[in-house]
Amino acid sequence: MSEMNKFNKSKMHYYIKGLQEPPKYVYSKEEVKQLENFVKNKYGEYTSVYHELYSPDIHLDILVVPPSKKDNYYKLVTKGMGAYQMNVPNALKDHDIDRAELVIYLPPDWDFNQKDNGWVISLLKVIARTPIFENGWIGYGQTFSQNVEGTIPYSPNTTFSNAILFDSNDYLKDKNELYMQSKGRINFFQVVPIYREEMIYAKLNGAENLSEILSKEFKQPIVNNFRKNCCEEEINKLLEEEMEMEI
Repeated sequence: MSEMNKFNKSKMHYYIKGLQEPPKYVYSKEEVKQLENFVKNKYGEYTSVYHELYSPDIHLDILVVPPSKKDNYYKLVTKGMGAYQMNVPNALKDHDIDRAELVIYLPPDWDFNQKDNGWVISLLKVIARTPIFENGWIGYGQTFSQNVEGTIPYSPNTTFSNAILFDSNDYLKDKNELYMQSKGRINFFQVVPIYREEMIYAKLNGAENLSEILSKEFKQPIVNNFRKNCCEEEINKLLEEEMEMEI
């Protein structure tokens, strides 16, 4: 059997399992109430939910907070990722970073019914399940892409090919964190789609430096398929210099 057929068979088994068996890692009813109240207080009242049809591990719903006078953009918040305790390195076991939820911001005119815009939902789901697939963990500054080089765009309507995790902060610049007595701390990370050059910049100079650059250019990292590539000139020049040195 080819590797591709093995993958497809494994994926089909994964879907069937999710339809036939209850999810393994879920919040209790009380924990769900805690999380929903936290979202309401920190991000706003959600008016709709992307309910998951199959849940083979966690049950991951996505809460949609609509634009408001205060924040004229959508906020999508995951509900369910934090029920799974990530496998963090032993050296970090005491840092309360083994549970997380994700947030992403979309412009007020975002068309949820447009097929090409579905990549945002898929991105949240893939990142949320990465710790389970890899038996590992995710956290601040981690980047994600669809191939090693980070060159495959997420959709035909965008040239974003990577994403990075930043802290999701409130208006006092404090990290958004929910403490559950039963689970410990749930960390909320903002998913920010980025270009390949920005991903390379973050790996060379650190996520904090990229965050600072984006914050200077944009008041809030809201998904904009046509926004400026903040590191294109600098990284392309660096890559050209490296090529000349190799020659």
